[in-house]
Amino acid sequence: MKPEPASPAPVAPTVFLLSPGHCGGRRGQMLLREAAAFPLAVALREGAVPIGDLFTFVSGLYFRGKLAYARAFGRETDAPAVLVIVPGRGLLPPEAPITHADLAAIAAIGVSPGEPRFAGPLARDAARLGERLGAAGRAVLLGSIATGKYVDLLAGPLGPRLVFPGTFVGRGDMSRGGLLLRCVSEGRELDYIAVAGAARRGPRPPRLGPYARSSPGSTAAD
Repeated sequence: MKPEPASPAPVAPTVFLLSPGHCGGRRGQMLLREAAAFPLAVALREGAVPIGDLFTFVSGLYFRGKLAYARAFGRETDAPAVLVIVPGRGLLPPEAPITHADLAAIAAIGVSPGEPRFAGPLARDAARLGERLGAAGRAVLLGSIATGKYVDLLAGPLGPRLVFPGTFVGRGDMSRGGLLLRCVSEGRELDYIAVAGAARRGPRPPRLGPYARSSPGSTAAD
């Protein structure tokens, strides 16, 4: 009688944390205008729109790159592998529905550790995520690591499990977005380093070289 094959070792979860789009800027105000007639604004006014779609609109290439990359490489079995930092709401999956009134409230909350309406929900959900990840899981922050606006609230609950792409150091938002979209096109996941003890500021890396677009939606960017 043949022995039963060994069960594969469980895969440790990798959850991506995406920084929010800036809803208080020009594009956010376009969405909130009562007279706005473009499809996304109409859908928002008449019902609800996924937060991932809204942040992609207000932040463009950078959020689109973060979302595409996280969906390509997130690993989780029984809970979302992609979570978005949403001011006043903590961590939400990108599919979470947001209404016109919700977006107006989100736009009114400052993204700062000193803003209780931002800090409280994010710290709460980071603690819950830390429990879910266990000792072997990791949370990959796709967002600003040069300041403390996210790191200060996430590092305590997540500790050494909070990591980020090392190649983010020194890059601007557009460069990060272009890099992440390129990685998705190539099927190449970046290397991550722990936030704790890392140098989070550095010189600007060389510009990304041009590459052929693999689909109409692909974007070559610095």
